[in-house]
Amino acid sequence: MPNETTANPKISDEARLREIVGEPIPIVRDKEMPRLDKYCRQFIEMSPFLCLGTVGADGHIDMSPRGDPPGFVQVLDDTTILIPDRQGNQRVDSMQNIIDNPRIGLIFFLPGVEETLRIRGRVSITSDSDLLGPLALNGKTPKLGFLIKIDQVFFQCAKALIRSKLWDPATPIKRSEFPPFAQITRDQRRPDAEIAEVEAMIQENYKTQLY
Repeated sequence: MPNETTANPKISDEARLREIVGEPIPIVRDKEMPRLDKYCRQFIEMSPFLCLGTVGADGHIDMSPRGDPPGFVQVLDDTTILIPDRQGNQRVDSMQNIIDNPRIGLIFFLPGVEETLRIRGRVSITSDSDLLGPLALNGKTPKLGFLIKIDQVFFQCAKALIRSKLWDPATPIKRSEFPPFAQITRDQRRPDAEIAEVEAMIQENYKTQLY
């Protein structure tokens, strides 16, 4: 006779979830902070990469990578940060979601450090030139930025990055082991084009439209 877990594998309430997972220890349960401290500030100021999560009015979830030289995210005060919106693909998926729903989630990465920094908050899209001016890069000021008011911030332990060996020098695959982006783009969207033609288009875009 099947046991309860086998008969009903779907977890649909917190009590059942806790029965399986257990309770977090107090030092983990109480780690959220309402504002940045000196360690959070330093992590953000050194980070060259983050992932930005938004949710649209229809419940659609989008996760967008953002990267620039370290310090590209400006800490305005202990509860406010500003992320520049650089030249992109004009899809504005994240921004459309933000117009509908101002909730946002961020996770910052720091190469060589296996812990990550997570932020939950509320976001607005700003075109304020006074705010965006200091974020100019290569002589180009971003037209828009994500102005984020922090609700919660906390460090995430290193288990995921330890398991994945993300920063291990031996981890990167040989580039030849995965198809070139030009080939993927051609096969998915331009089946009549030559790969070399698509590659040239991609490289020209990187050269002229990065900032």
